[in-house]
Amino acid sequence: MSTGSLLIVWHSRTGTSEQLARAAADSAGEGGVLLRAEDCAPANLLSAGGYLFCCPENLASMSGMMKEMFDRCYYPVLGQIEGRPYATIIAAGSDGEGAQRQIDRIATGWRLKRATEAWIVNTDAQGPEEILAEKTVAQSDIDQARQMGEAMAEGIAQGIF
Repeated sequence: MSTGSLLIVWHSRTGTSEQLARAAADSAGEGGVLLRAEDCAPANLLSAGGYLFCCPENLASMSGMMKEMFDRCYYPVLGQIEGRPYATIIAAGSDGEGAQRQIDRIATGWRLKRATEAWIVNTDAQGPEEILAEKTVAQSDIDQARQMGEAMAEGIAQGIF
């Protein structure tokens, strides 16, 4: 990963976050690097120019695997990534605000700058079967994820953020 790239860190349980993260990475082209949360290390965060964090909300919190990534990486990069841009995509059955707040608090601690508005993709899954089912993301959301990935990668490359 070269300095100046967009690091897209994702975790997905039922496919929504994965599909959105992959769409963002596809449009970021060579300016983007896609990593599963469990594979993201402090070195990946240090070498990136900005970040897109994409995960589901589970029980009003970010997914455990995404939280574990932040737990592992928070202190090793603290004080070394200030001012870098970040964005988020949260997949949620109805709300998504709890996960969004958690990531924003972590980003505040790292002194990151939000590059886009928070984006919560509502799947409307409410019952256990719907919640646990694999999801197919609407084309309009895939298109928005592509636009986000392209804009973030281009903004980082041009030094806009």
